[in-house]
Amino acid sequence: MVPSLSERSISDLSYEELEELCDLAEEVARRYIASRVPREYISDLSISIDLEGSETINIDVDVEVRLSPLCRSIDAKELAEGSVRAAFNAIEEYLRRVHVHVSQK
Repeated sequence: MVPSLSERSISDLSYEELEELCDLAEEVARRYIASRVPREYISDLSISIDLEGSETINIDVDVEVRLSPLCRSIDAKELAEGSVRAAFNAIEEYLRRVHVHVSQK
């Protein structure tokens, strides 16, 4: 069984792995939005990934997107929420890979 996010200790991961995790989550959130909205309709996009904790990993993914008034058919809030879900899915997958890699040593 692979530990969930709340069962993993942040000290289990190296600085490089934590940095890679943040970069991956941001890239996945950005790609999610770009795959659903043409770039010219994105007025503003802010993605932040925060990690904290000493015993367990607490990850906060915050996505704010503002769309052009010309893009009325897409709900910016739903788009942001979908990108957050995609980022967390990528985080879970990354932690599974890292855990499998570590336990195979």
